[in-house]
Amino acid sequence: MDLSSALTTINADLAAHGIRLRIEQRGQRLNLRGPLPCRKDSATLRVQRLSLGLSAAEENLQEAERLLQMVDLQLRRSQFRWDQWQSPARQSATPNARSDQNSPNSQSLNSQSLNSQLNSFKDAFFSDPIRRRAAAGSRSTWTAAYRPYLRRLQMLAESRPLPLGVELLKATLESYEEGSRSRQQCATALAALARHCAITLPQNWRAEAGGYGLHRARFRSLPTDGEILETCLRIPNPRWRLVFGLMATYGLRNHEVFFCDLSALAPGGDRVIRVLPTSKTGEHQAWPFHPEWVERFGLEPLGRDESLLPAVCTDLRRTTLQQVGRRVAEQFRRYELPFTPYDLRHAWAVRTIHIGLPDTVAARMMGHSVAIHTRTYHHWITRRDQQQAVDAALARHRA
Repeated sequence: MDLSSALTTINADLAAHGIRLRIEQRGQRLNLRGPLPCRKDSATLRVQRLSLGLSAAEENLQEAERLLQMVDLQLRRSQFRWDQWQSPARQSATPNARSDQNSPNSQSLNSQSLNSQLNSFKDAFFSDPIRRRAAAGSRSTWTAAYRPYLRRLQMLAESRPLPLGVELLKATLESYEEGSRSRQQCATALAALARHCAITLPQNWRAEAGGYGLHRARFRSLPTDGEILETCLRIPNPRWRLVFGLMATYGLRNHEVFFCDLSALAPGGDRVIRVLPTSKTGEHQAWPFHPEWVERFGLEPLGRDESLLPAVCTDLRRTTLQQVGRRVAEQFRRYELPFTPYDLRHAWAVRTIHIGLPDTVAARMMGHSVAIHTRTYHHWITRRDQQQAVDAALARHRA
């Protein structure tokens, strides 16, 4: 397949998944093109180009796709910043420089210590104007999704010793088990650090990151609807049964249970709950699947009295989203439940796939990108799409 055909195929796939960005060849370079925030008014989007620092070659398409997915995720989370994508190193990158691990772009800036570079990265993270508007969520994101991996990087740098460069980043990534969620999160955190420090990552970085979401060992171990209903009865505390019911019915993250507007559960309401902006990925709405579980789990009274939930501190001046979520996980372990809180979320997602809910809609309800949704639930989505094609073919044959 030539470059033009490959770009056509990639862009058609992006469109099918509701992603508005496209990869284009312009001269001898690859760019992203699509709606991006204006430089003077980030609230306004207009079609613009973003240079990727990649030559127009088929071997660079995988890296271009990876960068596009990162941009798309930042846009969906309102975290996109032009200055993260327009460093001199990116603009001047070439294939030779990309593969040379000893080049200035892939090694540390020798004039700075590792600690100073990490502190600079942290300062840039929290100085982002969009992050400042959601300070509690930013603190939780840093604590859960960045700090653990940067600490391991520091530990490896001291034990080897290694400067901040490609070799250290790869060593840190490879210290996590293949296919694990931690390895994928580590890859995301280190990629952000690399952009900040103008370090050019290898082309296969995305492949090395390994599967986001469901670990291979848990691929077929999600609870059935019957197991979920039975397990709820094992929880002796009625307040925690309500937490379990909300997560099972709406696919909520652990902490989101305590950061929701539940007024729609009251009699006469439409039962569409609203996850508040203070949550990890901002405000979004979620529908019940199955709708009858609202009554089955006895969730209606929460529409009038949210104090029926456990007394958990939600003052983000004194706690974090991660700590709230950890409290839920601790209760699951305390009651010796046979699956984790996130198993309920994954089961909800798979349920919507079987029902036929569009992936773009389900992803929005779950508060993550279509790319994340498709990657995490690829097996079930693929099976659904194939089954639909088989059903259509059989229907035509019978006609």
